[in-house]
Amino acid sequence: MTTALQNIGISTLGGNPTSLGEYDGRAVLAVNVASKCGLTPQYAALEKLATEYADRGLTVVGFPCNQFMGQEPGTPEEIQTFCSTTYGVTFPLTEKIDVNGENRHAIYTELTKTADDSGEAGDVQWNFEKFLVAPDGTVVRRFRPKTEPDAPEVIAAIEEALPR
Repeated sequence: MTTALQNIGISTLGGNPTSLGEYDGRAVLAVNVASKCGLTPQYAALEKLATEYADRGLTVVGFPCNQFMGQEPGTPEEIQTFCSTTYGVTFPLTEKIDVNGENRHAIYTELTKTADDSGEAGDVQWNFEKFLVAPDGTVVRRFRPKTEPDAPEVIAAIEEALPR
């Protein structure tokens, strides 16, 4: 059974329709990403998580966003090329979306209802904010942008969220 979050449609970076429901039964780490940000090196740790935890039921999904100082200006082809050649990214990337404001994508309308560990919900603060979605489609944790993908608290949350 899929949740409202999992039923929201979005296109892949290549333009094909998809949804988070495609990953039903898997934990998902949803991250708004950008190619020209000081936090862009987090791609390396995200890719490492994606490959190391794939067989255990984790999928990392990147949501390119150009809302923070225009740090994701590229076309879909440029984004894909940058991610794959610079960081070896193999995890799925979606179309470029807004994560805040009046044109916020519906997926982020749902994700941003979840509070971080200090109890703050609402707008995404910057690129590379992370949301951990359990295999049942519920959002279980939110990590702010400066929290590295391989930080102990992220790893512990992923371990706890993995399908049993």
